[in-house]
Amino acid sequence: MPARRAIVLVIDACGVGALPDAARYGDEGTNTLLHVAEASGGLELPTLAGLGLGSILPLPGVAPVGDPAIHGRLHPLGPGKDSIAGHWELMGVVLERPLPTYPDGFPPAVISRLEQAIGRGVICNLPYNGIAAIEEFGDEHLRTGSLILYTSQDSVLQLAAHVERVPPVELYRACASAREAMVSEHAVGRVIARPFTGSPGRFLRTDGRRDFALKPPGPSYLQELQGLGVEVHAVGKIADLFAGVGVGSSHPGATNARALESVEALLGGLERGLVFVNLIETDQVYGHRKDADGFARALREIDARLAGWLGQLRPDDLLIVTADHGVDPAHPGTDHTREHAPLLAVSGQMLARRAAGGRLQGRRHDGPLADVGATALRWLTGREARELRGEAFMGEAGEVADPAAAAP
Repeated sequence: MPARRAIVLVIDACGVGALPDAARYGDEGTNTLLHVAEASGGLELPTLAGLGLGSILPLPGVAPVGDPAIHGRLHPLGPGKDSIAGHWELMGVVLERPLPTYPDGFPPAVISRLEQAIGRGVICNLPYNGIAAIEEFGDEHLRTGSLILYTSQDSVLQLAAHVERVPPVELYRACASAREAMVSEHAVGRVIARPFTGSPGRFLRTDGRRDFALKPPGPSYLQELQGLGVEVHAVGKIADLFAGVGVGSSHPGATNARALESVEALLGGLERGLVFVNLIETDQVYGHRKDADGFARALREIDARLAGWLGQLRPDDLLIVTADHGVDPAHPGTDHTREHAPLLAVSGQMLARRAAGGRLQGRRHDGPLADVGATALRWLTGREARELRGEAFMGEAGEVADPAAAAP
């Protein structure tokens, strides 16, 4: 197989418009990126704009271009609107039915089982914004040692603890025990550890978050790649979301800056393989807090770093930029929103052609999230996995999948 590289960059929660079934989730009319652009007075994203971000949908500050890369909108095939469903679908794993959620908190029998498993009491047990849960229950946690347990509209069980009351290693053990206890009809998608620090009135979450996810219910493109001898590098929370299945190496990414540094280090030394990246701050730091200006600022920082990456891409490199769901700041509440994900894809060969005075020769591609995994497999190995969902939009030789549509 050729020495090719593929980078799949997930800008967490950067949705681009409500899905047809969004009303079932209470998310009709949502459009994270559009509403961030409107609230922040327009976006300044020259790198993403040059690849065709403004050709995906009208955006204040981002004009469409005459020669975009591959661009479009992707949609899930299964239910859900959280990180685990979105990332799994990007790699071809589609849920047949929704994972369990707890809009009224976990039932008493589950709480009893959890307390026995983790060896501590729990408090709160309600759907809650994570920052608000720490602010409201932090004092009681410090007094009693009980863990702060909360959930959301997603299939998650979150446990928060102050690092001086419950050291992070103990919190991680508690979350691992909770993961084992949440089985059968209560098998939530993720158990999330949320260590925090500070004093009452000034509590702050640390970078020590860890996700204890279910194992994917079926094979993924990550496993296909590994089976063919292709290295799979996970950056940020990717390895946690897949419970390590299909991941060869995991690299730091608790903040966007750290994740971007990890990618740049890999680009500097990696000869071949997949780099699968999650940039978390648009979701965790800005999206859930409805901070549109912070969201826009994070996008500008990503855009600036991408400009440097494009100059480093080799002809046989492929870069795909996408998302997993939305978290619309204009929508009531602070939960994820059921939205399309953007798609921008460009190869080093396409960029070299443009640098020589030619055209990128991209086209519009709208399809399932799983097309990303199918494309990565095809690009890196020249093969397909017909038992998995998704179809490649780039050929193994670097051409777009529909050459006629790519004509200048």
